[in-house]
Amino acid sequence: MKKLEDYVRTIPDYPEPGIMFRDITSILQDADGLQLAIDTMQKQIGTADDVDVIAGLESRGFIFGMPLAYNLHKPFVLIRKAGKLPCETISQSYDLEYGQATIEMHKDAVKPGQRVVIVDDLIATGGTVEAAIRLIERLGGQVSRCVFLMELAGLNGRDRLKGYHVESAIRYEGK
Repeated sequence: MKKLEDYVRTIPDYPEPGIMFRDITSILQDADGLQLAIDTMQKQIGTADDVDVIAGLESRGFIFGMPLAYNLHKPFVLIRKAGKLPCETISQSYDLEYGQATIEMHKDAVKPGQRVVIVDDLIATGGTVEAAIRLIERLGGQVSRCVFLMELAGLNGRDRLKGYHVESAIRYEGK
């Protein structure tokens, strides 16, 4: 039986020399790999009793978050780049390596006291998910855990999320 890591394609020197790019499209293109990814992430979430809402980060968090929400029979909340949502939103800016970015969610997406699981494909530096946590907490939600398909441990994203339950299906020690 293949492990989840066996479905990940590694592309050396992309996008620049010295980087080992971990491509998740090879997981998505294989029915067994996709099923294993969703099943693994769902086990990391736990029972449906521990969560009220699944929130996915644009855009690959949508790919993995939607089937998890469906399987657990929970609502799914979009966290998107600024200017992409049609109703009244709240926003949170965060620093990138060379600049800033902003994410948003609808003001009515999370109710006070709701337990939210944040889902994304990757945790690297942790900046995007940290901003998502701030949005959810500003609405009164409680982030019960953050679940990622893949973690690049060498970028120390977990350090930014101290105090939060963080799970990753695959962990690479490098960058």
